Amino acid sequence: MCTTCGCGHAETTIEGHDHQHNEHAHTHDHRHEHHHHTHDHSGHGEGSEAASPSRMLRMEQDILSKNNAYAADNRRWFNQHGILTLNLVSSPGSGKTTLLTRTLSELKDTLSMAVIEGDQQTVLDAERIRATGAQAIQINTGKGCHLDAHMVGHAMENLPIDDRSVLFIENVGNLVCPAAFDLGEACKVVILSVTEGEDKPLKYPDMFHAAGLMLLNKIDLLPHLNFDVDQCLDYARRVNPGIKVLQVSASTGEGMAQWYQYLQAMRQVALIGHAEAER
Repeated sequence: MCTTCGCGHAETTIEGHDHQHNEHAHTHDHRHEHHHHTHDHSGHGEGSEAASPSRMLRMEQDILSKNNAYAADNRRWFNQHGILTLNLVSSPGSGKTTLLTRTLSELKDTLSMAVIEGDQQTVLDAERIRATGAQAIQINTGKGCHLDAHMVGHAMENLPIDDRSVLFIENVGNLVCPAAFDLGEACKVVILSVTEGEDKPLKYPDMFHAAGLMLLNKIDLLPHLNFDVDQCLDYARRVNPGIKVLQVSASTGEGMAQWYQYLQAMRQVALIGHAEAER
């Protein structure tokens, strides 16, 4: 799994950087301070010790510990600047980018917003985001299956963003690995399409347990599908009794007003925390 193998880490590229993302090679100053850790990759795939459960556990703990240190730096910087940061997670095809572009288009006159876009390849989604007028920066992870806090910290160096803004991090389409990686966000928002089946929360419990909000998307298609909404919500609450759920259609706009109210409420919480930090 990626917490032990570091899959695709050296293949990551970030717009505005003239080098590939490589944690070992960073010597420049970050926009906000990061701890300069190094990974010990010795023994990967070599010998019985490298493959032992205890060795794998130590590697996983090491990677997640380093990530959490970067995430704490990110969170501290976001709080200092009053920025509400949401980590949008889903499987591919959930309608995540469509939901995001509609949100940016409809709220651009009332909120300052920016986006960090994560994909394995291409800048297509970042271009869709920029077409709304929002600032966006692309992170391509290559073979990597998630964003991590160190990538996000570097992306912030080249992303123009105002204080008291809303930052959306659109993670790589994957319901497994992004659950384990804190990026410094205020909340993970999991988008689930009704075309995916109501049992997704049970199949991917770590993600739904980590999320504070579930957006059940594409509800305009419900008349054409055999999808049990109540069963889906029950499954989600079995995994995470405290999860909030909103039913939306990013295509038709149904339910989006509730999503916008949620954003405004979360932003007020971020602003209150920012004001308290300044005292």
